[in-house]
Amino acid sequence: MSAISDAGQLRAAVLERYEELSPRLQQIAQFLLDDPHSMGVETLAVISDRVKVPASAIVRFAKTFGFEGAGPMQRVLKDSLLATKTTSAYHQRVRHFSSNAEGNPSPTPYQLLKEFSAASTMSLDHISEYVEKAKLAKAVRLIVGAETVYISGFRRSFPVAAYLSYLLQQAGKRAVFIDGVGGYHLQQGRQIRQDDLLLVSSFSPYAPEAIELVEIAKANGVKVLAITDSVVSAVAKNATCILQVRDSEVRGFRTLAASMCLAQSLAISFAFENDATR
Repeated sequence: MSAISDAGQLRAAVLERYEELSPRLQQIAQFLLDDPHSMGVETLAVISDRVKVPASAIVRFAKTFGFEGAGPMQRVLKDSLLATKTTSAYHQRVRHFSSNAEGNPSPTPYQLLKEFSAASTMSLDHISEYVEKAKLAKAVRLIVGAETVYISGFRRSFPVAAYLSYLLQQAGKRAVFIDGVGGYHLQQGRQIRQDDLLLVSSFSPYAPEAIELVEIAKANGVKVLAITDSVVSAVAKNATCILQVRDSEVRGFRTLAASMCLAQSLAISFAFENDATR
């Protein structure tokens, strides 16, 4: 029988042993960490399809952490789910929303507008479930204490990083946007010094440029603040502070509402902190 008796213990155990797991078990671990509620309530067939692993791998994953099988592990997660009804309702809303969208293969522009606004509303309604209060406060302290904040974001993260750079500059913070124009992201990244902060935004699939910048920062002893969708993402491993944010998806396209809201919260919080210390 497993010594793990609640979801918090399971999460801590998975994080502690994540690096030693096989690539396939790491896929399952990331799914559990990012969406423990679905891991607790969905059937093995559904989880297997979403994670793209055989059901036997999920059973093996559960046994790796001392459970007799997948069922006992799911019961531990279900107990936690019962204590967080709002989160359960959120996942039910997401599934219902996705099902309705898929049932309408030829939406009008106005229908698409309604779908994206509904998805954005869901993300915003539940952003506090992913962004931890203590980590948000730590992130603001890192920004306040940095000589210069270097901000990077590529592909989907580009507008988040660009907007955050603009906001911080408007709030009086010395901020440099690493835009990577001309492939010069590494050269820009090598300008960062130990008293600075690298703020990197990256979501799955994680941009190689963002991963490279985090590796440079780690090698140079620079603190990293990561805005990402998973605590075990490629940019989170070496981060000083991780802010996890998850935007809803519409027909294969993720919205940016929650990510932008987080960017605004960081910049405006810095402005208040900066004014208070003057």
